[in-house]
Amino acid sequence: MSRFYENSIIPAALRRNYDVYDRVKQLGLDLGTFEGEVHSLKGRNICSAIFHESGLVYLSGVGLGDHQMSDDPERVKHGQQAAQACADLHIRTLHWAITCGGEGGDLNDLLYTVKTLGMVVSTDVDFRSGPAVVNGYSYRWQSVFGGGTGEFARDGLDEGGYAGVHARSAIGGFTGRFSLEPEIIVALPPELNRAIIANRGWVFPLVPQMYEKVVAARK
Repeated sequence: MSRFYENSIIPAALRRNYDVYDRVKQLGLDLGTFEGEVHSLKGRNICSAIFHESGLVYLSGVGLGDHQMSDDPERVKHGQQAAQACADLHIRTLHWAITCGGEGGDLNDLLYTVKTLGMVVSTDVDFRSGPAVVNGYSYRWQSVFGGGTGEFARDGLDEGGYAGVHARSAIGGFTGRFSLEPEIIVALPPELNRAIIANRGWVFPLVPQMYEKVVAARK
């Protein structure tokens, strides 16, 4: 673990006892490359992540899936798979948002997960499976960061920790040409967020001058 995590106020009994990247590897998650995932903010009107000096990181929603949702079991299964893909994308985004500037932090510095909002696309007024669809996201998140419903939990317990457990809203009734759009808020050590902000700003992708700075530092 980095010095940021080691210096955090997380009680010893609740500290993560595994390397997040070991789970990422076991789950077959592709984190991509610097060149493929780190970009300039030029020409964009929104960002993927915002760092706050309190330690909070806000990740923008991402919409995936090919179908609107209904209570049909096959549609729900499709939505859950799309939700898992959304979680994978957020994990990849968070990895590069934390690491691209070389401040010394990584995914192991996630202290805990604060809140997830899952907006499920369905025009069926009787739709009841919104929470079941968003479970695909929550289960995947807990598989990586810890929680009783994740891949590595046994009998509802995760010996690795519970940093992936989050407050959540799962709401149906939205329109769109995809299945759902989840967003998430996580907590990192404030010391790490301040180091990131001081070095390259609070926004990811990076503002153009900071992008040039980070790319130059890698050469």
